[in-house]
Amino acid sequence: MEGNEMLNWAKDLFPIARSLTGDGVRETITYLQKINPEFSIESFKTGEQAFDWQIPQEWKIRDAYIEHVETGQRFAEFSKSNLHILGYSEPVDVVMERDALLQHIYTQPDQPSLIPYVTSYYTRRWGFCMAHYKKATLPPGDYRVVVDSMLFDGELIVADAIVRGHLKDELLFSSYVCHPSMANNELSGPVLMSALLRHIKAKYPSPRYSYRFILIPETIGSLAYMSRHLDEMRRNVVSGFNLSCVGDERAFSHVETRYGDSLADSALRAALFGRDNFKTYTFLQRGSDERQYGAAGIELPVAGFCRSKYGEFPEYHTSADNFDVVTAAGLQGAFDVMAEIIEAFESGLYPQCTVLGEPQLGTRGLYPTISQKGTHSAINARMDFLTYADGSNSLFDIARIIGVPLKTVLEEATLMAKHDLVSVADHPSMRC
Repeated sequence: MEGNEMLNWAKDLFPIARSLTGDGVRETITYLQKINPEFSIESFKTGEQAFDWQIPQEWKIRDAYIEHVETGQRFAEFSKSNLHILGYSEPVDVVMERDALLQHIYTQPDQPSLIPYVTSYYTRRWGFCMAHYKKATLPPGDYRVVVDSMLFDGELIVADAIVRGHLKDELLFSSYVCHPSMANNELSGPVLMSALLRHIKAKYPSPRYSYRFILIPETIGSLAYMSRHLDEMRRNVVSGFNLSCVGDERAFSHVETRYGDSLADSALRAALFGRDNFKTYTFLQRGSDERQYGAAGIELPVAGFCRSKYGEFPEYHTSADNFDVVTAAGLQGAFDVMAEIIEAFESGLYPQCTVLGEPQLGTRGLYPTISQKGTHSAINARMDFLTYADGSNSLFDIARIIGVPLKTVLEEATLMAKHDLVSVADHPSMRC
């Protein structure tokens, strides 16, 4: 099962200390390239303009800790958890008294036993993150504070893989590789993307549609990537999905595009219909890179897809975001949703009935040969599918109209095509 393999990939990647830039991102992408060698790296230099933003300096972290001078006891050791360091901390090696040190320690008071994830990418400072209860127990006295880091003019890297299909029309999948050791908020998206790319190569060796997969640091990475590729993306991307927090088993979540009316929105509504604990969020509740793809003037048709939405599950941005949260079953559920959407595109999105009037299904073994009250309910989805397979409704539209899961519509579409009762197209027919 894909879920088990994705989980193993995530566990391999978990210890890596990732940030916006640096060796952690390189190591992560290198690992994912071994799964899908199609990923190629693109570099952006420090200071390079990306719309209204500039590429920041590269950050390198070797070690960090707080040491009580009198006892030699160490706290907030980077070597024990890479969440202990404030992301992008500048270097420091000083001795200071406890009260001054406390101003540089960040905690999550409402979750006192957890280490929070905190960053300061664009303002120079240093700091540590600790469980709130441990901060309260720091003994009085002086402390040596060490952050062995570097900030220097370097590069920010992104990676993409493009699978060319018969059509230039593209499906976009985007996820991020910039967070340290968090399983759901960081690693679930890239491993799902890796599984989907491998799935497309295996199941659709000559695909109808083209596919664009992007691995980026969140926010600055999507802006940088679009600063070079926006014209091409505007021409080609017909539907896209930002994959974030897709590894737990609690919910399925859809973050709509700007107006909630794109093909990506229709696809997610159809694929999530009938699944347990399905939630929809408007674009006003955006928070990941769907906000960059949907920004004014960009307006690409990219919806957000999550299991439990970022910010909505208690372990979010803390040390509790681990493999108690992310499971093989959770990842498998997310994979199944995306695989159904891909299958819909690859099946031909707009079916059209090939006969006039209601087809004679009985002669094809597709309809009960005994007519009696109560015997037709099981066949209703088939009849309803054919009723709305008029060339103007997508498979997603039909699932919504007749009120059945996308999986059921795909099964009916495949069966009807096998019996030459529908033809398929990739675009709606222009009917008078």
